[in-house]
Amino acid sequence: MGSDSDLPVMQEAAQMLKQFNIPFELTVVSAHRTPGRMIEYAEKAKQRGLKVIIAGAGGAAHLPGMIAAVTILPVIGVPVKSSNSIDGWDSVLSILQMPGGVPVATVALNGAKNAGILAAQIIGINDEAVSKELSVYKKGLEEAVLSKVNVLKSDWNNQFD
Repeated sequence: MGSDSDLPVMQEAAQMLKQFNIPFELTVVSAHRTPGRMIEYAEKAKQRGLKVIIAGAGGAAHLPGMIAAVTILPVIGVPVKSSNSIDGWDSVLSILQMPGGVPVATVALNGAKNAGILAAQIIGINDEAVSKELSVYKKGLEEAVLSKVNVLKSDWNNQFD
């Protein structure tokens, strides 16, 4: 993340990775205040065993794009609505509008949970244990919705249910 102030948002990605038993690193790497650290982090990520990088940043939000510029790993950008943000739009557009050749997958504003799930899905392509954890998670989502349907149809019957 670009700043420790992003932690309340970014910890949701960490929680999802823990749920799927995926080891991860969580640290502060600022594109603007520690550019050398950012370049070193991104260039050496693959040799440290990382498979995907989730980069969250607010404001100008250059971190995901700059990391994507110096690594071959997939990068997932999390735009963070920060105190210096213009309703988060500056962060969203900074991450979303990458030039051709430097892709960054972008999730919703403050969407770190989905970034964690997307990272797990990417890793799950080649990791059967992660793939199985994802299947269990998705089944749980389905069961939660169907449980809500049952509650609703007792009070609000319709022809479909």
